[in-house]
Amino acid sequence: MKNLNIYHKIAALLSIIVLSFQSNAQQDPQFTQYMYNMSVINPAYATADEGILNLGALYRTQWVGLEGAPKTGTFFAHTPINDKIEMGISFTNDNIGDVVNENNVFVDFAYVLPVGIESKISFGLKGGFTFFDTTFDGFILQSGNTTTDVAFNENVSKVFPNIGIGAFFFTDNYYLGLSAPNMLSTKHLETENGVRATGVQNVHYFLTGGYVFDIDQNLKLKPAFMARAVKGAPLAVDITANVLINERLEAGLGYRLGDAISGLVNFRISPELRIGYAYDFTTSNLGDFNSGSHEIFILFDVDLFGFKGGYDRSPRFF
Repeated sequence: MKNLNIYHKIAALLSIIVLSFQSNAQQDPQFTQYMYNMSVINPAYATADEGILNLGALYRTQWVGLEGAPKTGTFFAHTPINDKIEMGISFTNDNIGDVVNENNVFVDFAYVLPVGIESKISFGLKGGFTFFDTTFDGFILQSGNTTTDVAFNENVSKVFPNIGIGAFFFTDNYYLGLSAPNMLSTKHLETENGVRATGVQNVHYFLTGGYVFDIDQNLKLKPAFMARAVKGAPLAVDITANVLINERLEAGLGYRLGDAISGLVNFRISPELRIGYAYDFTTSNLGDFNSGSHEIFILFDVDLFGFKGGYDRSPRFF
């Protein structure tokens, strides 16, 4: 009976996902701490900090308590090659109920140009592959019966090439980015066994921005936003406001329109290391079925040549 209940819950969740695919709804994973996960979103993201290798990882468990809820992990590494070129890699894993598993592996390239005394703009390209897998082996219609629903008779395993583009304008105190990290539309689930279950992943567009206001020597205000658009779905907007104290402790609030209220905190443990946590309280109808979402990240900067160590180095604001 327990297996039957789990099957029904995950099958229902997958049905919602398939229906959302068919109606061209949003499919890319979402992030609350997007300002510290920018490489995954925008291949043009650049720091122009020569000699520094930027490493970052983020893990998100969404809608805790809801059977089969998504879990997302990301990793990125990037570094300037010279004063105009930055390169890196980015990886994203999106898992739904241990049934649907998607991995995106990309190589990123950014070309940085000065457009003023203190401002720069970079143009980026992202190229790689999406590995899409489904595992329906554990689906049982009733206790002791190994017959599965015809819609879930066969596992799916496919690989899709993909490319992304982006632009990123930045100074030491603010940034504005526009990107489409997955430009090629792909079909994930197709008609099989007489059941039509087609999932088309459409192009998602991201507009991001942030500013660092100097309130005084030890206090800074950091508002930021991310807008995400895809054909057939409402515009998704995240608005965040953090305060940075003594360039060490950062805390703030976020709001995802019509979806969640968030609390964020991160701490700069050393010049090279920053860790952070965010909690989302669901405000939509799904809030009745979960206890919220959790997200953690870690950022680590490696001084490749040992020239920029110590707290005298300019901190990383975004």
